[in-house]
Amino acid sequence: HYYLDFLVHANPIYTYVLVIISTMLFQFIFLLLITTLTFCTLIRHTKMSKKTRTNNPPGPPGLPFIGNLLQFDKAKPHIYLFHLAKKYGPLAFLKHGSTPILVVSSPRMAKLVLKNHDLAFCSRPPVLGQQKLAYDGIDMAFSPYNHHYKAMRKVCVLHLFSPKQVHYFRPVREDEICRMISKISGLVNLSDVAMSLASNLICRVAFGRRYDEDEFEKMRFDRLVIEAQALMVSFYFSDHFPAVGWLDKVSGLLGRLRKNCKELDVFYEQLIDEHLNPARQTPAGRQDIIDLMIQLKDQNTSSLDLSWDHIKALLMNLFVAGTDTVAAAVIWAMTGLMLNPAVMKKAQTEIRQFIGEKGKVDEDDIKNLPYLKAVVLETLRLYPPAPLLFRTQILDEDCVVDGYKIKPGTSVIINGWAIGRDPETWQDPEEFQPERFMTSNGGVVDVSDKTGEFEMIPFGGGRRGCPGMGMGLISAELALANLLYSFDWALPAVAPGSNAQDVIDTVALPGLTTHKKSPLLLVATTPA
Repeated sequence: HYYLDFLVHANPIYTYVLVIISTMLFQFIFLLLITTLTFCTLIRHTKMSKKTRTNNPPGPPGLPFIGNLLQFDKAKPHIYLFHLAKKYGPLAFLKHGSTPILVVSSPRMAKLVLKNHDLAFCSRPPVLGQQKLAYDGIDMAFSPYNHHYKAMRKVCVLHLFSPKQVHYFRPVREDEICRMISKISGLVNLSDVAMSLASNLICRVAFGRRYDEDEFEKMRFDRLVIEAQALMVSFYFSDHFPAVGWLDKVSGLLGRLRKNCKELDVFYEQLIDEHLNPARQTPAGRQDIIDLMIQLKDQNTSSLDLSWDHIKALLMNLFVAGTDTVAAAVIWAMTGLMLNPAVMKKAQTEIRQFIGEKGKVDEDDIKNLPYLKAVVLETLRLYPPAPLLFRTQILDEDCVVDGYKIKPGTSVIINGWAIGRDPETWQDPEEFQPERFMTSNGGVVDVSDKTGEFEMIPFGGGRRGCPGMGMGLISAELALANLLYSFDWALPAVAPGSNAQDVIDTVALPGLTTHKKSPLLLVATTPA
């Protein structure tokens, strides 16, 4: 009462000063209250973390609510996790928002997760972008582990990527690689050449025609695939902060995702309609994967009632998740060879001495080129096309891994890039040495000897190992063999005193598949 009376009768200047003081006092009290609440929250969070983390592997401390999200290097996640393992060990713990994450970085731990506890960790984390592009998870690559997944995998293993089918598509691979070789001369962007090869291989195997000759269709195909790959690895609030999932819509990301899904669906529909057309002409009556899937749908002989959406979801796996793995393997192999000229020379000598004047390398020749096969294996060890594997714990109870209790719903990241460079497994792990895959009698080790012990996991492992491994491996080996047989390779004109290490980098782009950030530019000349 007295304060108000004073304000009414006092000098206006005093009134103004008192109002300012009152406002500042209110702001101080407000800030003090907020600071106190924040401090109490931090203390409570720290106590809870200490209490609960006794059952978790070691890991970096995180912030309330967001966990370790700000620490995570999204541009180079496999390298960030590699250094994380050096500090915290081969089993580390992170938290992204509400999602607990187990990071696996050694062969021994990978074997525990992917073999000893395979059933607990054989599912995929439900990532919004991947689920939407996979027609709500009815594909094979991104589907949760359930009856549907097992039926889809059976379709792929027995009908689409069986050894018989891999052999059936041999003429396609040999023809596409011959076309690639015929277009190479002088200064070459080998990254573009390898990507074009991989796209045409997938297109011909999947739906029977090339997209390289129709510039408009090629641009459309590339645009759709590139956008889908970006959306698959984008950050969605819905995945880590479900309560604010609406921010995905506000940011425009959800709109982009829906647009890409719709455009891809139209693309798949056109391909299926073409294959259902009775007047469709097929080269020499050859079937492609869409033909095979339509047959399976009509015959209804599988344990899965195949629908058109199932077929579209499998096409997505081929186009979006499988298009560039062969390209990445070829590009990284040539990168490793250019950085190691003695290895390049040894591989070329083996190939040229065996092939002689025949003019090209056929698939039947590959089994007689052990050093070439060792080069490819060394490439897959050092530069796995998919450096990170993702799983989730699906049991109804804790799963004990190396003494730690891993709770249901925990996401798992297996760092294949780090596993291939584990110093306890590999001597001189950073060196490109194909000889490590050669046997004492001059042969090459069986890749299953290494992948079975999880010393390298370029094709995944356990119940979710890649069923297309056979087709991908022979495609990369055949492409590389013909590149080395047909041409001598050199760097473009560089500054005096420079060498390959100064010109060629090994920085990778982020994504499901690791591609070189800088294109591989080389000069190709026909050997004398």
